[in-house]
Amino acid sequence: MQKHRSLAVARSYSRIRANGFAVAAAFGLLLPVAATAVASDRGVHVVTAMIPMPDGVQLAATLYMPGNLKSGERVPALLEYLPYRKDDDTLVEDYALHPYFARHGYVGARVDIRGFGNSGGAPPTREYSAQEQEDCEQVIAWLARQPWSNGKVGMLGISWGGFNSIQMAMRAPPALKTILAVAATEELFTEDVHYMDGVLHVDEFEVAMDLDQGRSGAPNFPVDEQTFAMRMDSTPWSLDYFRHQRNGPFWRAPVRRLEDIKIPCFVIGGLQDGYRNSIARMLERVPAPVHALLGPWNHDFPNTSMYGPRIEWRDQAVRWFDHWLKGVNNGIEHEPRLVVYQQHSHPPGAQAQDVPGEWRAESWPPEGLKPASFFMAPNHVLTTAPASAGLDHLRYVASAGVEAGFWWGELLTDQRPADAFSLTYDSAPLKEDLAMLGRARAHLQVASDAPLADWFVRLEDVAEDGSVTAITGAGINGAQRNSQEQPERLAPGTEYGLDLDLYLTSWTWAAGHRIRVAVSNAQWPMLWPTPYPMTTTLRLGESGGSSVVLPVVPTRGRAPPLFANPQSHEVPPGVVNNGDYAWPGSWKLERDELSGRSTVTWRGTSALRFSWGSFDHFEQIVYHVDDTQPAQSAAEGEAESVERLPDRVLTYRGHLRIKTDTNTLHYSYTRELLRDGVVLHTRSWSEDVPRDLQ
Repeated sequence: MQKHRSLAVARSYSRIRANGFAVAAAFGLLLPVAATAVASDRGVHVVTAMIPMPDGVQLAATLYMPGNLKSGERVPALLEYLPYRKDDDTLVEDYALHPYFARHGYVGARVDIRGFGNSGGAPPTREYSAQEQEDCEQVIAWLARQPWSNGKVGMLGISWGGFNSIQMAMRAPPALKTILAVAATEELFTEDVHYMDGVLHVDEFEVAMDLDQGRSGAPNFPVDEQTFAMRMDSTPWSLDYFRHQRNGPFWRAPVRRLEDIKIPCFVIGGLQDGYRNSIARMLERVPAPVHALLGPWNHDFPNTSMYGPRIEWRDQAVRWFDHWLKGVNNGIEHEPRLVVYQQHSHPPGAQAQDVPGEWRAESWPPEGLKPASFFMAPNHVLTTAPASAGLDHLRYVASAGVEAGFWWGELLTDQRPADAFSLTYDSAPLKEDLAMLGRARAHLQVASDAPLADWFVRLEDVAEDGSVTAITGAGINGAQRNSQEQPERLAPGTEYGLDLDLYLTSWTWAAGHRIRVAVSNAQWPMLWPTPYPMTTTLRLGESGGSSVVLPVVPTRGRAPPLFANPQSHEVPPGVVNNGDYAWPGSWKLERDELSGRSTVTWRGTSALRFSWGSFDHFEQIVYHVDDTQPAQSAAEGEAESVERLPDRVLTYRGHLRIKTDTNTLHYSYTRELLRDGVVLHTRSWSEDVPRDLQ
């Protein structure tokens, strides 16, 4: 899956063109270095600046300013703060976002974190580092004291930009008055892309981000020794993530309590996005006003998601910011806390599509919520009352679960191949439609004949023709059954009770369909296999058996506000997007039934053309597993970024190798730079990391 990096999906853009210098002199911007500016025919001035940090490092910023800003007028700033290279990699996406707000009376500030793009300094030692957050506080203060500023700053962003918006709201810098976070979470160990549900995950993000640490800024791309020392030689972040295989101070350091947030928050999530659980937690725990919009989208904005219905959201964002940053009395604070898309039964399929359903306005918890218990029973049925006692056995197949996806998101193909390696329990055909909204909870009574085991629960919709559509799911590392901070081995043969909250979702099963619960011990390649061959048991029936509780709601809710259709975007002059962003790419599964070995190969590409050159990017990750020896699992990642410039071709390459045995994770990474095909610089890292109950 794709974590934080911006999407370059096909979009419809409206052209703008540069036509002159303005703003810097007229409005007295505090620019420590010379700034350049252009003005578009849509009244947006684009200004570049360098923002000084206390240690002398300067961060590169692009300011998207209202073109009709009058002398003496004061407006708020909207900050998006990322490592994703504003001058090349995200330039198209930035133009699709920030000019919109500039035309509505805001200064959009797009800032690269230190060590990335044209910002100075070395990359921090990790994502969401203390350095990143301290720098961000300085950026917010700088924006608030500009002569055009009314002293109020909002933060916004998707994924990484949503993550750090939430984190900065927790830190509460004085000028930060509100945030808008899209597709983001504050739970870094259990919901981010390094460990999901406490289980090791190897993602294409690791491959791409480790390479991006080494790339110098566009369009000059310096290749001097100082740049090599700061960037090419910076330790790949993935190594540190693999060293920290349990929750604790490392994962908790970037975040504080949701209860510490005292400013209003507008959060947007997708029911096909892996970060959606944060919406429920923020509605429940943040003491400041929280409004949420939860649609059928994947890891993208509501107006550009590959799954629809797509809607315009920026107009709602303007209303939110107008109220909290400009004091406009537009009534948005009195509107429903949650507007959610109630998904309806539909056939399985991963293709781009509009999901059937309807919008509803809700409170939280939802109105009319009635938890309904269903019990896993002998003969693979799901009953509404505890049945007679039983015990089902499942042989561990480490390569199972490919069809269940690369994270708890995206629409998926028919789940019958994954269910073939699972214990499944089906309800009787429903006599009428049944709707749920929230997080279902599963209780499992389990045992294993091995000291390490994971369990996964998937909730599904079985149609009358037998096809199976994935709805939601979750997993648990059995060693973390009591504590993610202090995991413990299982005692073989001992029965344990496990409770799992499935990922937030909405769903309406159609009459005649069946509810299915599937339980398995593998979700590969999404999550790393446990090392021992084994058989597990699941206790059924009676009062203490395995069950699932669904958050059942009325099939119809209150009517929501109306949404506008997506509007067109602006595009930077002279830039052509020749390909989709690498994610979701394509993948294939190869199984050798005789040897028990399986391989999944994922790859993706993207391409951009600029006035100064071109950028082509390729990523691939290959996963290997052996059902007879699950400890011997491996992943091999490759990333290549080619910068074709007028006088040279620079090729950045990254090579990630991970292989495990029973006790050790063997890690190696190489970053290299070629100029015109000749190796200019290379650096490698290798380390044997003990497996920590993974």
